[in-house]
Amino acid sequence: MTGLKVLIVEGDAERVRHWHAVLEFLGYEPVVLPPDAGVGWTPPPQHGWVAVLVGQVSAGDLLAASLLKLRQQCGDLPWVIVDISGCLSPPVAAAVQAGHTHWQIDFPLGYKRLADVLRRAQLHLTQSRIALSPTLAYGPGGRSPAIARVRRMIERVAPFDSTVLVLGESGTGKERVARHVHELSTRMRKPFVPVNCGAIPVDLLESELFGHEKGAFTGAVTARIGRFEHAEGGTLFLDEIGDMSLPMQVKLLRVLQERTYERVGSNAPRECNVRIVAATHRNLEQMIEQGRFREDLYYRLNVFPIEVPPLRERAEDIPELIDALAIDVERARGTQVTLSPATVQALAALPWPGNVRELANLIERLAILVPDRPVERSDLPARYSSVPVTGHARVEFPSEGLDLKDHLAGIEVRIIRSAMDEANGTIAKAARLLRLQRTTLVEKLRKYQIATDLASCDVVGPTVSEI
Repeated sequence: MTGLKVLIVEGDAERVRHWHAVLEFLGYEPVVLPPDAGVGWTPPPQHGWVAVLVGQVSAGDLLAASLLKLRQQCGDLPWVIVDISGCLSPPVAAAVQAGHTHWQIDFPLGYKRLADVLRRAQLHLTQSRIALSPTLAYGPGGRSPAIARVRRMIERVAPFDSTVLVLGESGTGKERVARHVHELSTRMRKPFVPVNCGAIPVDLLESELFGHEKGAFTGAVTARIGRFEHAEGGTLFLDEIGDMSLPMQVKLLRVLQERTYERVGSNAPRECNVRIVAATHRNLEQMIEQGRFREDLYYRLNVFPIEVPPLRERAEDIPELIDALAIDVERARGTQVTLSPATVQALAALPWPGNVRELANLIERLAILVPDRPVERSDLPARYSSVPVTGHARVEFPSEGLDLKDHLAGIEVRIIRSAMDEANGTIAKAARLLRLQRTTLVEKLRKYQIATDLASCDVVGPTVSEI
């Protein structure tokens, strides 16, 4: 089951039974609107619903009254309208004329066509949440091709309950990715519960995740619910999953397989309905070879991997990130901080081993040190100001001015061409010379339309991580 519900609105009992079976086969939870629901019926809350499947509804009957309430109170919920007689009944036609988001399919229902329409309905709901909440707190910031690819992957996986594995260096914003998946999912109104598996002592992690009964161990003076129970119906974020001990990995694997667990000190199984999003900065495949991570657990977690690029691979995002972080500091501390263009240029040239977290810490520090004027390069701490900035020599400007964006793009194109020449056209080797991920380099080759036969090089069709 996808965990998503579809409401069936249809007056014919035989068609209702058939559609019920079709939806169950496709993995959805069908809910039938009773024919006698009448004016006293209350539309369902939109959380957990994907669409309304509408069939034949005659004017004046009780279903028509319920359909009217749906149109008025669940305006964002898409409709899938089944054209049974070639002519929509007046209640259904009125909803369509009102501009309700809908898809129309022919009768009898085809499995493939219905599955495609319901998937489009899920994506529509996701896009609607993005449009209505443009300031979602946890969306990855930036406009580079690398981070745009991360956002596309988040939007694609969010409507489904698939387990997500977020990969990336420390400080790249893996928890932001996990929270964004939650905010765009059907579980958005339920809890998002983060757990740092590396910060909890090994002998306490089981109790922290699953809870314990009174007297289960020394000091357990009362019963305590665990993080799985706190996250019921929502999302459990297991950060630094690579730091989990092997015995605990076995217990987690059982929960993922059976969707049940027991509190410490109890034999009573408890069912859990949570979505798992895990994250790590470690190389889990290497840990499997070393016997430090279970291979079966890895494949349970690695259903939909999302790799977050390090900041050094998306330096073009740094100016936008600085602006966003400055706004965050102003909201939190009431202190404004602005950076001069030269300072921003200097910061964009740094390698940022601590990634976005390091940049955020620097902006907060500058807000304290230089609150009353633009931050100049000389105001930066020594480790940030001592790095020479390429092209710092005086530039002679033409009379008509200089388009900085085009100028920087031209420099980037020349460097990429030189790397491709040095690598004899081998993209993987050129990516290593540029310290880029191969997928990022491919994106730039396509962006700048650099004459390279991608099909004849070492690039194959897009993988999951390149979607």
